[in-house]
Parts: sequence; C-alpha cells; structure tokens
Amino acid sequence: MIRDQIADWTKNRGKSSRLYPGALVWCVRKPGRDLRDKVELLLAWRRVQRDVREGVLGADFERADHQEIQAKVAEAEEDAKDEVWAGYRFVVLADSTDPSGLKVIDLGAGHSSASETLCGRIIAALKAEALLNESVGAGYIDRNWPPAFKDSGAWPLASLRQSFLNGALTRLLDPDGVLKTKLVEFVGRGDFGLASGPKPDGSYERLWFSEPVPADEVAFDSGVVLLKKGKADELRKKTSTVPETTTESEPEPLVEPSDTDTGPPPIASPPGPTSKTIRMTGNVQPELWNRLGTRILPKLRTGKGLKIGIDFSVTVETANATDLQSELRQILDDLGLKDSVHLEQT
Repeated sequence: MIRDQIADWTKNRGKSSRLYPGALVWCVRKPGRDLRDKVELLLAWRRVQRDVREGVLGADFERADHQEIQAKVAEAEEDAKDEVWAGYRFVVLADSTDPSGLKVIDLGAGHSSASETLCGRIIAALKAEALLNESVGAGYIDRNWPPAFKDSGAWPLASLRQSFLNGALTRLLDPDGVLKTKLVEFVGRGDFGLASGPKPDGSYERLWFSEPVPADEVAFDSGVVLLKKGKADELRKKTSTVPETTTESEPEPLVEPSDTDTGPPPIASPPGPTSKTIRMTGNVQPELWNRLGTRILPKLRTGKGLKIGIDFSVTVETANATDLQSELRQILDDLGLKDSVHLEQT
C-alpha cells in the first residue's frame, strides 16, 4: 500500500532511521490514469510533429496541416499541465500524533492558470494548517522546552535544531538561518542565555545573557547550549560574586647609594615581542571538517593575518580518476579558487 510505503520512506533511509523526518514533504498524485493518458497523447503529437518536419511521413503536407499539428501539440501540452495541477493534490508529511505517523492534506483541484507555483501552493497550504512558519518566538521555545532538559535549564543547540527538523516542533522554511538570527535576538534582550564550553562543576567557559552575542558563537553543537532565563541569571550572579584573588607584593627595600658607586645607571632591557604567532598542524578526520570550521575559525578571526591552506589526497580507481579530476576542477572554478588551489594527479 502506498501509504505504508511513504511511512517507511519517511521514517527510514535504507536500513537506518532518518534524523530529520519532519523535513520531508511528499506530494502524491490522485489515483487513476488521467495523467498518464494525457502525457502519452502529448508525446504522440510531438512525435508526429517531428516526423512531419523531418519528412518521414512524406512531403504532401500543406501549411494548414502543419498549423493544425502545431495546435494539437499546444492543446495536448496544456491538458497535461492542467492534469499535473489537478492530479498532484495530496501533501503527506510526518506527524507523530497520528497512528500511521503521517498527516495528509488535500489541496483540492488546482489549475495551471494560477499565479502561484506548485511548490508555492504547497507552502501556502502548510502555513494555513499551522504546520509551517517563517519564524519562531521565544515563548514558543520556552513552552516546548523538553522535560529532559528542564532540571538543568540547558538545551543543547544540536538538539534544538533537530527538534525543528524531526517533526517535534513546528517546521521552519529556513531552520538554520531563522534560529541563528532569533537566538542572537533572544539572548540580546534577556529572554534566554547562551553558553559554550561546559565545565565539570556545571558552569561554562563562555556565557552571554542580556548582551550582544556574536552570530558565529551560535553553533549547532552539543557543547553550545541555550539557557533558560533563570538559569542564565543564576550563572551570571555566581560568576560576578567569585572573589578575585590578589597577591600583595611586599615593598622593595630601599637601597642606599654607596660612595663607591660612581658608575652609570643600569640600562633597561628592551621590551619583549608584543605579538606571537599560533600555528595549528595535523590530520583531521573528514567527518569532523565542518565542526572544525564552525568552532576553530571564529576564534582564529580574532587575530590578524589569518592564513588557511588545504592538503587533500584520495586514492581512486584509474578508470575514475580523470572524471573525478574534471569534476574537482569545475568545483574549484565555480568557487573562484582555480588559480589559488592546485590540483594534480600522480
């Protein structure tokens, strides 16, 4: 049954479970052969038109015959478009509250003369059903705070992002972009706090609350957490009440000048260097490359003269090497790196 098949495709990707089933939207055609028949008719008329132009059916065709065939092709094409709009009328998406795990929305019969696109029509239907939003508010996140994180008051951003993609929370048109923008806004006005670098004592290396937070710090990583307002305020007060330890230096004893000390005063040693260069080298596993970029690069940007190089190597079959090299050259060209990144084959 098609419903069971879609349910399986939504929950699983091959033999593994999908991480973001809520991000999938299926558009299903109504039962019947109407679309197939109209597309077959369109293809038949296009073939007749091509054979007439190439002379396969002979040359005994008048101008009126050509015009009639062209009109038949245009009519068949319009009928096929109308059937696409009328046939693809069911939207199916993940819904954990339904026993089947799916929610079905009937769009009704559409028409190609509508000003919107087919995708636009689906997006409008999802918004009308309150299943898709362009933004999210602080109150919504606070009301839907997971029970597992209520005691700690800290919600990892990786888990927060996944909740908007697996169907647990409302769907967003651009989850990453919206969350990055809104979280900066929420933290700045004190609705939530943001922290990174958890410590064993329950505190964090960095904490932002009721203050501007750099957008680069909003990383969807388990080490970066969104804090409830009360928790952020508590951590801020603990940080501000930690007494600063200062070491009082004893006054240096006064040395009386001796009568025999007639030499010139000692020359002060020149000051040390005012800056140092930090360099990172080593091998990085491919699956950690994105996390390295989001965690390390923002820190390196605080300095001056940042230089980044790459050294990739991979072994492929000889028969596939030429095609892979061509594809890589095209990618470098598209990124504007053709002259700065060299590609060679050995």
